[in-house]
Amino acid sequence: MIGTTAGLWLAVVASGLYHGVNPGMGWPLAVSAALMEKRRDALWRALAALAAGHLLAMVAILMPFAVMTLLIDWQREIRVAAGVAVIALGLWIFVTKRHPRFLARVKPTRLALWSFLVALAHGAALMLVPIYLGLCRAEDLDTAHRAAGALMSRNLAVALGVALIHTAAMIAAGGAVAWGVYRWLGLKFLTRGWFDLERVWAASLILVGLLALATA
Repeated sequence: MIGTTAGLWLAVVASGLYHGVNPGMGWPLAVSAALMEKRRDALWRALAALAAGHLLAMVAILMPFAVMTLLIDWQREIRVAAGVAVIALGLWIFVTKRHPRFLARVKPTRLALWSFLVALAHGAALMLVPIYLGLCRAEDLDTAHRAAGALMSRNLAVALGVALIHTAAMIAAGGAVAWGVYRWLGLKFLTRGWFDLERVWAASLILVGLLALATA
């Protein structure tokens, strides 16, 4: 049990690191802001905005599950549904490689809003749902002796912890890459050294969904 819980928290951190390295989550925008303004502070401000938007997206997706007192009775069904949803999104991204058009309408200066919408549209927040539900399994809770308020309080704390730890890992990885590009590689890397992780991203969503189904 301890090993399983540790593995789930490790998955929260690992997914955050992966999201941070993925250029689709926004670190190139932080580099561009710093290069255009020719100020190091612009990089950190941009990363802070990206982190805020990403965190809000995680919270927006996880909190509804945290306040569901029926989570115990319907926990397996919810995990299966979440797994299927993640797999479906991963397959759609893998086949189409399409990006939601409305993201292009968000002004580059609104990084927090852009980060929030990207995390929702690309399934970054949805990916955490099966992991979060694994941390709130029914066998860990004594339903006969725990009040609904205590249960909700615990689930809210876990959801917030997942969102914070994931976002911290994401911005640490993305910030490290952004700083390296800004400090040593420069703008040419963004135009010539771009790497496409779209299919890898889709495959990771499918993998998380399959693992959720296998462990439900």
